[in-house]
Amino acid sequence: MSHDRNLLVFAAFNGAMAVALGAFAAHGAGPAIKSLLTTGAQYQMVHAVLAVACAVWATGGKTARLAGWLAAGGGLVFSLALAMIGLLSLPVMGMLAPVGGTLMIAGWIALAVAAFRSHIVNA
Repeated sequence: MSHDRNLLVFAAFNGAMAVALGAFAAHGAGPAIKSLLTTGAQYQMVHAVLAVACAVWATGGKTARLAGWLAAGGGLVFSLALAMIGLLSLPVMGMLAPVGGTLMIAGWIALAVAAFRSHIVNA
């Protein structure tokens, strides 16, 4: 089975960070930043899982791997931007959150393209 080891490692660290942020949001964060951290952790986790799926999709090809990198990278950027807003009181990082969101959306679109191409190749 073919897989992208680097993407798997990156996705695994993203998943671990998402759990840590979510746990901190639930147990240690004040009410003012709890929502920011929870939202960031949820988006980061979903996109880490998507990256894992893309990394191990044997017939997905380069486009599936690109989808995984876009999703995981976008989830990380989005989550970090929200964390920096909340934990470090850096509201300027709010300008970075849409970049992460755009990368996540691009990841889903790349996944759709990979799935469509895979269907054509396997038809």
